[in-house]
Amino acid sequence: NRTMNILVIGPGCAKCKTLAQFTEQAVKELGVNAQINKVTDLKQIMALGVMMTPALAVNGTIKVTGKVPSIPEIKAILQQAAA
Repeated sequence: NRTMNILVIGPGCAKCKTLAQFTEQAVKELGVNAQINKVTDLKQIMALGVMMTPALAVNGTIKVTGKVPSIPEIKAILQQAAA
């Protein structure tokens, strides 16, 4: 079972923090093995090609930008990435 690499991307705004909490909750509920990192540096955010924050990347692929998905939505994204 390989570890999923999840990036929560955003400068640390309220929505970014919510996304991080929701993502941690989704990972817990699914029981998947995941490494969650926060990307807050604007240069890094731009380098990832993200124009709207918050954003969520799973295993190097940007899955969501500019909004906070619900916990069930995040779980669906993670299940798809794990498949």
